[in-house]
Amino acid sequence: MSFCRARALSHGARPATESRPGRRRAARGAGGAGRGVAWGLLSSLGLLAGSGCGYSSSALYRPGIHTVHVEIFQSREFRRDLEFWLTEAVKKRIGADTPYRLASRDTADTVLKGEVLEERQAAFAPDFRTRIPRDTQLTLAVRVEWKDMRSGKILLDQSVLLQAEDYLPPAGESEAFTQQKAIDRLAGRIVAKMYDEW
Repeated sequence: MSFCRARALSHGARPATESRPGRRRAARGAGGAGRGVAWGLLSSLGLLAGSGCGYSSSALYRPGIHTVHVEIFQSREFRRDLEFWLTEAVKKRIGADTPYRLASRDTADTVLKGEVLEERQAAFAPDFRTRIPRDTQLTLAVRVEWKDMRSGKILLDQSVLLQAEDYLPPAGESEAFTQQKAIDRLAGRIVAKMYDEW
């Protein structure tokens, strides 16, 4: 040990190797400050995401329209009850996904009506021995009109809207279950067309 180092130790000075805890504490302090900044940024981003930058789902729909009357859908299809199921599914979607309120025809701002045009089924990949199709596709075709009763303006006129769903009879998937799935998705697509025009 050199004379200078021995003299420094005799006066209570810490050797250079003993200064590391201080450096670690300083590093921890700097790291804590960095983490504080990071948490602040994440919190700000969370607030921005929660606010949606000032947008909301209700802003996507047509201003000035508050109420909708949904008429029972008509049907050209010989299969019964499809029109009633679709009517109820559309009403539920409007109540859950839009700011519009359901109302009677006499008091509603607008009227939505439609018609089930056809249910079509196509079979694919029949079994070689039984000739029973392994895969079947069900397609619903509907017509939809949405009218502003105050001005007489047609807000939506969809002459044909198709919804197709596949199901596997050999796997126990039924036509009734597939019909309901197609109706639910079709109702969602109808209500999505009630957005405001950009």
